[in-house]
Amino acid sequence: MTRTEPLFSHVLALTDGVGIFEHARLRLPRVEHGYCADDVARALVAVCRDEPSAVDRSQGRVLEPAVMAGLADVYLDFLEGAQAADGAVVNRRDAHGTPHGPATLEDCWGRTVWAFGTAAARSRDLTLADRATAAFARSAVRRSPWPRSMAFAGLGAAEMLRVEPGHEVARALLHDAAAAVGPFRGDREWPWPEQRLTYANAVLADVVLAAGDTLNDSELVDDGLEMLGWLLALQHTGEHLSLTPAAGWAPGEERPGFDQQPIEASTLADACARAFELTGDPRWSAAVDLCAAWFFGRNDAGTSLYDVGSGGCCDGLERHGRNENQGAESTLALVTTLQHSARLAAVRP
Repeated sequence: MTRTEPLFSHVLALTDGVGIFEHARLRLPRVEHGYCADDVARALVAVCRDEPSAVDRSQGRVLEPAVMAGLADVYLDFLEGAQAADGAVVNRRDAHGTPHGPATLEDCWGRTVWAFGTAAARSRDLTLADRATAAFARSAVRRSPWPRSMAFAGLGAAEMLRVEPGHEVARALLHDAAAAVGPFRGDREWPWPEQRLTYANAVLADVVLAAGDTLNDSELVDDGLEMLGWLLALQHTGEHLSLTPAAGWAPGEERPGFDQQPIEASTLADACARAFELTGDPRWSAAVDLCAAWFFGRNDAGTSLYDVGSGGCCDGLERHGRNENQGAESTLALVTTLQHSARLAAVRP
């Protein structure tokens, strides 16, 4: 049976005063591997979506607004510290919280811009929202050569435009993010802008939908819906989702493939939730439920990735089971998918 409430107990267990630890050995954080902006950005998106409180049934309580606000402050502080003067982002910090490595425009930049935009739009702490707005402006003027990084950043721009429709920097970024996805092929056999599915695939359709909606471009909305519908049909066996594996997939390769990653389910849930908001078509809300069910055993291995004891999510679905480690990316993928599932369940007749 699928849960609908987002669980934050393992998020709390992975978080300290610096950020959220990237890796875990089983349930325990692998402190020695430190932190990455990618995961901290995911965490900030999750907690800002759930303000002012979050259900944590595994501990039999509701997280108080002060706890959620405290998490948001930790994560935003980390991301502000990761931001270079030119708006690029340093992805990693060591176990002592010391940044290391270059500032880049890779996925860490895109996800950080997404997190800044989400915090600016959704945080009920006005001071935190103002900080996020300023940080967004510093990074949103940059452009990445990588389509997924641009897509993540574009989602942040769409969030910003929800509350500041006249924000020209956000508008330009969202336009450029949709363009970076590439020309829509319109090919019924392979209507995808890339020749191979890789990772977080649905984010490409998601940003096209976001741009079409926010920029009032009905053709982009239609393209995004067709892309998403094809991706969903490709990964839907009729009973459950069979997700693109970590190594990617192209026509002629074996199906199902392993290992399947929770990020694929969460990005698909994000895009399908947006499609439902735009169309009201129950097909899309049913797809969000399929994404949630994937975590709880309706998948190619018939194995639940959810750990009822920790509230965490295992790191991958294998042919004969699961990767038992419960890192930040996987757990946050579960949380954000359940956020959509719970929200849509609340509005169903």
